[in-house]
Amino acid sequence: MASVSLGSWVHCYSIFNQASRSKSFLLPRSLLFNPLINLSSSTPKAHGFTSLPSISAVFTKGDIAKEEVQHPQNPSFDFKSYMIQKATTINLALDSAVPLRDPVKIYEAKRYSLLAGGKRVRPVLCLASCELVGGQESKALPAACSVEMIHTMSLIHDDLPCMDNDDLRRGKPTNHKVFGEDIAVLAGDALLAFAFEHVAVSTVGVSHGRIVRAIGELAKSIGAEGLVAGQVVDLNSEGLTDVGLDHLEFIHVHKTAALLEAAVVLGAILGGGCDEDVERLRKFARYIGLLFQVVDDILDVTKSSKELGKTAGKDLLADKVTYPKLIGIQKSRKFAEKLRSDSLELLQGFDPEKAAPLVALANYIAYRQN
Repeated sequence: MASVSLGSWVHCYSIFNQASRSKSFLLPRSLLFNPLINLSSSTPKAHGFTSLPSISAVFTKGDIAKEEVQHPQNPSFDFKSYMIQKATTINLALDSAVPLRDPVKIYEAKRYSLLAGGKRVRPVLCLASCELVGGQESKALPAACSVEMIHTMSLIHDDLPCMDNDDLRRGKPTNHKVFGEDIAVLAGDALLAFAFEHVAVSTVGVSHGRIVRAIGELAKSIGAEGLVAGQVVDLNSEGLTDVGLDHLEFIHVHKTAALLEAAVVLGAILGGGCDEDVERLRKFARYIGLLFQVVDDILDVTKSSKELGKTAGKDLLADKVTYPKLIGIQKSRKFAEKLRSDSLELLQGFDPEKAAPLVALANYIAYRQN
């Protein structure tokens, strides 16, 4: 990789430690890298994405053309069609997995947030990872749905008055605004519990050992070593004036990247991937997981609530630490581009045709507009 020094605008730092469960070798969550020293000097190209049928991201003809130019090694890959097809599969599976039943109110609340749209990035990553290592989509579909159930739970709880106190999510009133705080809490709890039941009971054609391993990965990603840890530190950081990049990275790696990592790793495990492939994809997922949140930070201060489908500028109002706040918009964008570039390097060596969806998803995460 080309190495360009950016001077002292930020100090070196590393993603915090967390050992992998791989039997072949340990991969610490402190995936050591210095994105500032190795940052490419090239200016990232702006890609505009709008909304897809069934999901909230739309891709224009111009955007698809740019995507093809950026990936001349596989110009035949149609990212728009791929996302529509996968999102449709996932939405149908989610609808089927959580039908209305008694007590109706809790199921209505669960379905309200679960089926409210969204980009479905996490479950699509799970399916794409499964297929990359040679597995069939059906083997990872329950796990993909489970990841989306847990993600939805995190959004419901994150929006509560005791947390981020938000009124808008995916362009609609948040769950507690419609059903009340008590039902919103229980709806999130129910989705969390059912997510594990669903992957355990509904996964077919996969060995019990791999299913148990996948469940372990999923649990670890959302507990006190994952999503919960990130949320706690995030809440405790509001109003602090001495927060540095390592502190901010801890929040993002745990609150956002951990579940993205789980989605990719689950797909690789259930698809039959070897330990080496699982760990390479874990690294890939950590880069794009952090990338997802860096871009979120940028969008929060550059887009309107209407464009985002959620309340814009809420991090600024809550006096939360973000990448733009610490290093500015332009350097945040350069950091995002470095994360994108490094993530794609980890896909080299895989079948280019099978890797195309993950390449496109990494680029989508980097260049999305909501």
